[in-house]
Amino acid sequence: MHITLSPIRSDAELTLHRAGDVLTIGGVAHDFGGLPDGALLPRAAVDCPWLASDIVRQGGRLHLTLLLPHAAEAPPETLFPAPLADPADGPVPLPPHGLAPPP
Repeated sequence: MHITLSPIRSDAELTLHRAGDVLTIGGVAHDFGGLPDGALLPRAAVDCPWLASDIVRQGGRLHLTLLLPHAAEAPPETLFPAPLADPADGPVPLPPHGLAPPP
């Protein structure tokens, strides 16, 4: 699975959890296990406000882009996130939503 993150200013926070080809996005499970290699699933066919692209399976690997909400002030790793390449099953760590409050 290859997940590209597209930052967007929002007070909402995103959670991700992976279990094989099932990606739980914001608490809603989406099973992409039936998507064959070389196939494309249009974004419009998936009821998910965080999805920002079609979903494609290439070489057995799912490729998709998700919106990454962030606070008004966010660190560089959130504003310019690295793609998530083959995240492990379980909760998927995301960049911080905003800056940590001063001590």
